[in-house]
Amino acid sequence: MKKKSFVALALLLATFACFAADLPDPGLTPGAINPDVTQANIGSTVCVNGWTRTVRPPAFYTNRLKKYQIRQYGYADTDPRDYEEDHLIPLSVGGSSTDPGNLWPEPRKSEWNAERKDELEFALYMAVCHGEVSLDEARHAFAENWIDAYRRYGSLLQRYRHGSAD
Repeated sequence: MKKKSFVALALLLATFACFAADLPDPGLTPGAINPDVTQANIGSTVCVNGWTRTVRPPAFYTNRLKKYQIRQYGYADTDPRDYEEDHLIPLSVGGSSTDPGNLWPEPRKSEWNAERKDELEFALYMAVCHGEVSLDEARHAFAENWIDAYRRYGSLLQRYRHGSAD
């Protein structure tokens, strides 16, 4: 009986560790916003097609930061190709482009990977630009727990499927 309990506990801890890695450490990556983007100016900033390209940091910056943060996060897998250096609060809803507190090495090989977060990014971007969700609500959803937000905004994910926010 003790062996079964140990196995069950080990599986539970492994599941928790996997889930925890899919969210950034809030002490290292709490999220940060671009103060130049406000609810009043989304029509001339984030909701303009191609706007994120104007604020996206260069690859040399994010690649260097990703290598540093992989070590900082203590990931066992240190291959940078297995991570996307991602903005916790996406650029498409006014996240800071270069603040290290808004960037983290997001695992590509997990249930809650970068691709799934991209789906939520697009859905909330579209909802913000269509007036269904406020800019602050979208930002908070990502900063608080993007996996919970993915579950909470299921109807938006269905409505705005298969898109890209730049």
